[in-house]
Amino acid sequence: MDQGAAPPVFSAVAEVDGDQLRVVVTGEVDMATADAMYQAALREPARHVTLDLRAVTFFDSAAIHAVARLAQRFPGALSVLPSRQVRRVLDISGLGEQDWLQPD
Repeated sequence: MDQGAAPPVFSAVAEVDGDQLRVVVTGEVDMATADAMYQAALREPARHVTLDLRAVTFFDSAAIHAVARLAQRFPGALSVLPSRQVRRVLDISGLGEQDWLQPD
């Protein structure tokens, strides 16, 4: 174990462009941070939401639940850009073929 490495820092930054909202998420999305990711996607009114998870290093069941809630909240208007780790977790959970999940 590399004890000199800093822990991954979580952030969820919302960027608005007209009626498009992009939420760029970095670090670990888990029980402690999944709601912050979810709330960031609701912060601004938008017709389409892109959840950019390409910099996510850890993704657990709380994160899956938050994404599933966003998919229900924005039917046909959510796009998820996964990291390799996120893709793997969603594939294992049976969500790898959802329309909102974009190719990595």
